[in-house]
Amino acid sequence: MPEQNAPPLSVDPRVTDVALALAMALVVAVVIAVDADTVQRTGGGAYLFAAGFGALVLFRRTAPRTVLVVTVLAVFVYYALGFAPIGMALPAVAALYSAAEMRHTGWAVGAGVTLVAVSTYFRVAGDDTEDQLTPYDLVTNVALVAAAIALGVAVRLTHQVRAHEARAAGQRLQAERLRIARDLHDVVGHNLSVIALHSGVAAEAVGRDDDAARGALEHVRAATSGTLRELRSTVKVLRGSMGGAVAPTGLAGVDALARPARAAGLTVDVDLDVPEGALDGAIDAAAYRVVQESLTNVLRHAAATRVTVRARVDGGHLVLRVADDGRGAGTGLVPGSGLSGMRERVAVLGGELTTGDAPDGGFVVTADLPLRLET
Repeated sequence: MPEQNAPPLSVDPRVTDVALALAMALVVAVVIAVDADTVQRTGGGAYLFAAGFGALVLFRRTAPRTVLVVTVLAVFVYYALGFAPIGMALPAVAALYSAAEMRHTGWAVGAGVTLVAVSTYFRVAGDDTEDQLTPYDLVTNVALVAAAIALGVAVRLTHQVRAHEARAAGQRLQAERLRIARDLHDVVGHNLSVIALHSGVAAEAVGRDDDAARGALEHVRAATSGTLRELRSTVKVLRGSMGGAVAPTGLAGVDALARPARAAGLTVDVDLDVPEGALDGAIDAAAYRVVQESLTNVLRHAAATRVTVRARVDGGHLVLRVADDGRGAGTGLVPGSGLSGMRERVAVLGGELTTGDAPDGGFVVTADLPLRLET
């Protein structure tokens, strides 16, 4: 089976530089060869310059400014020796491009202006009527310089955008991992609370009420199986074998959360007045996790006999309230990771979570969440 999500093939930068160097040397050599008369008069030294212009490209990444300066000086020397005309900008195209790509746009612009200005001055002021500057020559040189610099800047900006996208993808991946960790904490914590509660019931019932003991052990088995399924699903996601994240459970799953609590002897009243489709998926999943963590805390700490779960739409908000008739937290409440995780999850989605003792006893968790995520 072929490997999925294989990284795209990339070309070694050294191969790119060698190809660019050969192309530069070949292009300059071809332009030189066009003027056969001048080549015959001056000898083959011009071709050495063509090879030199190409060789300079090999150092464009490690020393872009040095390559630019040496290239400009080499162009001046080339013309001072009377070799065949090759244009002022053509031999410097690769150097101008490289300087702009490597964040030295100012150097590239300065070198380009120098090349065009010197070329224009000597060809306008020169006595050789056959080598007088024409508008076409001037426009060609300016266009080559501008195109090389613009291409270098465009490539650099493209790399920066890709790097930014890669960082953003990494941040999204980290956020997704954190979400998965929180979900796993909620599920495992809730199920372990159910397991601990029913294990205690089974231990007390053994030998006195075997039916109750068997029922409690069945609840332990069901909670254990659910935890193992969640763990396996999460491991598959982290290994990348499912191609996506764990599908979040919404308020529709609250009844399933209430069943183990009811089996443990806790009366759970559920009243959900939320129209179907009223909530974004992330809001729905967060509301479910708030209920799950709240029920877990009731089973662990509250010594309650009844808990009510209410959810309703009020304007543009979802108001969720979980209240029990237990002993409350008192004034010395120190929020644990469960309460802190709920508060962070709700805050990230643009909502607010409040917790505290109820005036008539017990503990209340209230979440105020937007119906839709802001875009």
